[in-house]
Amino acid sequence: MLPWSAELAGRLEDHVVSSELLRGNPLKDPHERPVLVYVPPGYDDEPDRRYPSVYVITGFTGHVGIWRNRMPYRQPFPETADAVFASGEAPPAIVVFVDAWTAHGGSQFVDSPGTGRYHSYICDEIVPWVDARYRTLDAPEHRAISGKSSGGYGAMITPMLRPDLFGALATHAGDALFEYCYLTEFPKCVRHLRKYGGDIWRWWSDFNSRTSFTKPEDMELLNILGMALCYSAREDGTPELPFDPVTGVLRQDVWERWLAWDPVRMVPGHAEAMRSQRAIWIDGGTRDEWYLDIGAQAFHQALLDAGVKEDVIGFELFDAGHGGIDYRYPLALAWLCRRIAP
Repeated sequence: MLPWSAELAGRLEDHVVSSELLRGNPLKDPHERPVLVYVPPGYDDEPDRRYPSVYVITGFTGHVGIWRNRMPYRQPFPETADAVFASGEAPPAIVVFVDAWTAHGGSQFVDSPGTGRYHSYICDEIVPWVDARYRTLDAPEHRAISGKSSGGYGAMITPMLRPDLFGALATHAGDALFEYCYLTEFPKCVRHLRKYGGDIWRWWSDFNSRTSFTKPEDMELLNILGMALCYSAREDGTPELPFDPVTGVLRQDVWERWLAWDPVRMVPGHAEAMRSQRAIWIDGGTRDEWYLDIGAQAFHQALLDAGVKEDVIGFELFDAGHGGIDYRYPLALAWLCRRIAP
C-alpha cells in the first residue's frame, strides 16, 4: 500500500451542483456544492446497464474533502469502496458522496430555519441530479444512504421521511437516544460558558477570531450550537439552547423539540416506512464516548417493535470508540449492495 495514493479500478468524478434550495440560506453558506460520484469497474463497458446507488453523508464538521484524507496505514473510503467492487465482494454500484456542511459544523441533514433546507437539497436536488447524469436504477429498492455519527443520524431519518426515495440504510454510530448522546453534554457546556458570561455567541466570536479547536471548550460548544440550529431554531433562524446557559436548568419545551428528532422516538411514527426498507445496517463501538452503541441498540429494538423483520437488519456492536471506525464502512457498503442489487 502506497502511503499517498492508489489506482482505482473504478473512477471518482468531481462535480459542482448549484442548489436553488440552498441559495440564500440563513447562514449564507455556499449554494454551489461539490459532489463526488464513484462509478464502478466496467461502467463504461456496458452502456445499457443500470446500477443501484448508495449516498454517503459525513459526520459533524465533515464535508466531501474528508474522503480524500489519508490516515497512516489506512486507505480512504473511496479506495476501500473501490476494492469491494473490484474484488467482486459486492455487485457494482454508483456511490455518491454528498456535501451538507454548514458554517456551524453541519446540517444534521434536516430542513431547519437555522441552517437551510438540507434534507430537501439531498432528496429533491441531489438524487434527481445524479439520476439524470448517471445510469442509476431509479427506485427506492435500489437506492441506499449511509453515514457515520451525524451522517449515521441522517442515514436513519432520511428513509423514514422519504421511503419513496431510499429503501436501505447503513448507520455507523449514528446520533440516537438523545438523553445519552446529547443531554450529558449540557452541564459541560454550562461550565464552559462561564468564561463567556453564559453567552454562546461570545464564544462563537472568540472561536472565529483564532485558530479553531485551540481551546478545550471548542468542540463541545460548537456541537451544541450546531444541534440547536438544526433541532430548535426559531422561525427567524435564532437557535434556542435546550438548557439555561447560566444555571443549567433544562428548558423542557426546547428539549422536547430535540427529542422529536431522536431516531429512536421517530420510529413508531414512521413504522410503515421502516418496514418497507430492504436492508438496515446498524453498528457502533462498545466504548463510544457518546454512548452511541446504546443508541444503536435502542434503534434496533425500536425497529423490531415496529414490525421490521430481523432478517432485514444487520446489527453489530464491536470493540471501539467513536473515532477511527472507517474500516466498518466497506463492510456495510458490500452488505447493502448485495441487498439493493437487481
